[in-house]
Amino acid sequence: MSQEGKYVIHATIRTDGNVQRKDVVGAIFGQTEGLLGESLQLRKLQRTGIIGHVDVVLHQNKGKVQGEILVSSSLDQVSTAVIGAALETIDRIGPCKAVIKVKMIENQQSSKRDHVIERGKQLLLKMVNSGVDDSKNILEEVRAVLTLDKETEYHGMTAGPNVTESEAIIIVEGRNDVRNLLKFGIKNSIATMGSGIKPELVAGKEQEGSNGLHRRRQRRKAPPDGNQWAARQVTNACCNGAPKQGSRALGGEGHHQAPPAEGSS
Repeated sequence: MSQEGKYVIHATIRTDGNVQRKDVVGAIFGQTEGLLGESLQLRKLQRTGIIGHVDVVLHQNKGKVQGEILVSSSLDQVSTAVIGAALETIDRIGPCKAVIKVKMIENQQSSKRDHVIERGKQLLLKMVNSGVDDSKNILEEVRAVLTLDKETEYHGMTAGPNVTESEAIIIVEGRNDVRNLLKFGIKNSIATMGSGIKPELVAGKEQEGSNGLHRRRQRRKAPPDGNQWAARQVTNACCNGAPKQGSRALGGEGHHQAPPAEGSS
């Protein structure tokens, strides 16, 4: 239905027999003609567009009909109310008894205002929340300048600055995960960018792992200073219960002297 008027009359209809839509419309125009005076003749008002299309929806059940009538009006409140009251005077449609009751007269402008208010609130909140998110993003971008450690790129993947030197790495999904970990000082993460574990990552870490093992072996070959040597002897004694063959326990006769520290004379 075209509801172009300022008001819409909502009415219900019940009949004790089967009627058609055209019968209801005919009764509305026919039985109200002359009842309301010349200024409120429905046919004339409809021709000039002051009264809109009369929409009738009917449901038949066991020989009886129930339905709804909608009439749009561009008249003032008083005239629209009079037309609504006139609809209730219709007590017969064709050979069937009928009862029409006006449920309400809807103010279209008021309904539109309510919609505008509610929708305006939603749009305003959405706009304000979006502005807050933008402000947070700006603050985070500016604050990032204070972070000395920046993410790097490793075979097309975003990574922390220590990912190539660390013996272990933390695999995450996205670039922001690496950045968030950097904020907390975790520098050995790498983002797969949602594409799974790349072969370059596996091959690269295996090669770096071999190099790291070589470096650790080189460090073991370097002569320890006195404190490191003593600590190792105490640890071995505590863990094994006795000194290994070829070495003497600490503190006894013939105590094996720790090698002098580097730089001592």
